[in-house]
Amino acid sequence: MDRIERERDVEQLRKMALLLAKENQRLIERVVELQGKLLKAQGKDAQQLMLEIAALQKELEERANNIGRNTSEKRGEKSGSDKKPQTGHGPREQPKLPVVDQLWTLDVPDQACPACGGKLEEWSGQFDDSEEVDLIERQFVIRRHRRQKYRCQCGGCVETAPGPRRMLAGGRYSAVFAIAVAVGKYLDHLPLERQVRQMARQGLVCDSQTLFDQCWALCSLVRPAYDRLRALQREQPVLFADETSWPLFGEKGKTARASKWKIWTVTSEIGIYNEIRDGRSAAIAESLLGGYSGYVMCDGYVVYESIAKTYPELRLVHCWAHARRKFIECEAAFPLETKRVLDLIGKLYEIEGRSRGAPKDERLRIRQEESRAVVEEIKAALLEPRPVPGSGLYEAIQYVSKRWTRLTRFLDDPVVPLDNNAAERALRSPVLGRKNHYGSRSLRGTEVAAILYSLIESAKLVELDPTLYLQRAVDAALDGLPVPLPHELAAAR
Repeated sequence: MDRIERERDVEQLRKMALLLAKENQRLIERVVELQGKLLKAQGKDAQQLMLEIAALQKELEERANNIGRNTSEKRGEKSGSDKKPQTGHGPREQPKLPVVDQLWTLDVPDQACPACGGKLEEWSGQFDDSEEVDLIERQFVIRRHRRQKYRCQCGGCVETAPGPRRMLAGGRYSAVFAIAVAVGKYLDHLPLERQVRQMARQGLVCDSQTLFDQCWALCSLVRPAYDRLRALQREQPVLFADETSWPLFGEKGKTARASKWKIWTVTSEIGIYNEIRDGRSAAIAESLLGGYSGYVMCDGYVVYESIAKTYPELRLVHCWAHARRKFIECEAAFPLETKRVLDLIGKLYEIEGRSRGAPKDERLRIRQEESRAVVEEIKAALLEPRPVPGSGLYEAIQYVSKRWTRLTRFLDDPVVPLDNNAAERALRSPVLGRKNHYGSRSLRGTEVAAILYSLIESAKLVELDPTLYLQRAVDAALDGLPVPLPHELAAAR
């Protein structure tokens, strides 16, 4: 019965119920047989014998039928047709939450039987259980490390026990504290000033500069992983590139050339590498991608075209999501002309969705046989309209036509993606952070943001808890070991 209580698989429970029913029927027949022999041995007549056997059989069958209702009755629920239909989704499973048991006992005056007045005894192993989701509030403490001193009676030696490892020699804040601040700002988008106010409500008095100093110390430890991620990105067969604005504040809170500063991202299957630079020039793009050999998925920004001419091993591919966006922008003015193109692009994505996860040769076959035919239909659809130069539809057709070769490279190589959505997803978190804490106050702030966004977003990409990753990275750095990257820890799970 313990196994039945724990089992949650419906099909497995059905099989158990069938086995129990079969066994119960066998036992019923055996009991009836033995009861008949007993009554006959006692010399009872045939009619009385049949009546008693029938009554016994009915009682056994009723008990067997009640077994299936025990579970619902135990919870105080109704069974069968009397049960009310459930409203809402019911309790949500919480497999990641730890379970903390709290024992509730009767007060001594209540440990008396109301029937006979005797003393109630604990019923071993029997509890009435219920659950609630509770909160154990975060608490800041001053942990006093008392390093024991030792001396020899001869007076020639005094030794002191080793103390904790610290991010900064003589520093007052722990690595756990620094990681919590960094995750608060660069994962949960909480500005440091807001964290200062939260901490004040919990008894800790500090300022935003102190919190930033902890983030800087944390970055100093994990920077080797950030630098190594940059190098490893160049070994990947496909990179996704994009950039967006990042405000940099000058003195007295004034934005210094905010429109000029950009956060650049270079994303791959293993991680997300970000840099915050003072523009979006070809020189900056070259510093990130120059000398790379492989595919770079990007939008139509001209600097990527420029570095592709300088480095022929860098093969640009363009994004069908951007192409689709151009037609959506003019859909209201040209509904009939845009509908066919948008429907065909949607069909491309439907084919791609079916081939996702398939072996490379199978994906290539599907693209050659199915996607190529759709691409030819798109090409024909682009040639049909005769839009007025300068109109939205004209610009959309020109955008796609000028990039046609790089838009269709995915047909001949199964590793080439259909769009640049991976890079846009990588920049989503920095954009949310930009809206909440308005960028960076200083050049050091841009370094901290680039490093922590890179490592935190890389951990999210490989489904690794960012807090756990940063703790493991700091531990390795303090031990003098190579600082691991998120995908390396994920692979070792």
